Amino acid sequence: MNIVMLLYPGITPLDLFGPLQAWSLINDVNIQLVWKNREQIETDTSAYLLPTCTFDEIDALPRVDILFVPGGKLGAFEAMQDQEVLDFLNRTADKSSWITSVCTGALILGAAGLLEGYKATTHWTMVDMLHSFGAVYTKGRYVIDRNRVTGGGVTAGIDFGLAIISRIIGIGKAQETQLLLEYNPDPPFNCGHPDVAPPILVNKVICDLMAVGYPVIAKNM
Repeated sequence: MNIVMLLYPGITPLDLFGPLQAWSLINDVNIQLVWKNREQIETDTSAYLLPTCTFDEIDALPRVDILFVPGGKLGAFEAMQDQEVLDFLNRTADKSSWITSVCTGALILGAAGLLEGYKATTHWTMVDMLHSFGAVYTKGRYVIDRNRVTGGGVTAGIDFGLAIISRIIGIGKAQETQLLLEYNPDPPFNCGHPDVAPPILVNKVICDLMAVGYPVIAKNM
């Protein structure tokens, strides 16, 4: 199984590592972290990542089973305007069985024209932007529409990764993976989504994001 996971400056590591950790437990899997070159990439944390291959090397693959795009606070918006990234996604999507994303990675897929007419989700602050790409926002931890699978914000990547294992390999393997990861969420606070968080907290988070230049669009959550 060939899995191609896009890297770019400013990605959110957990968007990537949630599904990466789950998919790494699949037998006979070839996972590549791809960028324009092999130089280290700065994330939106203090961590750096090293690509395992380049766009040109992925072009040489005859097929891809899963094409995956992670999100990033501001990095995603720069990637959306990078024509080289969008062209790579388009030509890779043409030979991919599954075209997927987590968090604002959906906006990058949208900018590449790969979500038009599909149901999709993204981080709660950005759901309205999906409409501008012809996608149909659908609330959910993850959303599957034909061969498009989109995950919500950041931590949803684990749920998303398990759901794809279930679809491709089977429920048994997905359950085994969940157990191996000890994925048994018990959050200390019940405020992980605007549906359950106090409005004053939601407004504070939005204001804080806007203060650092994050283009929050969160009307229809």
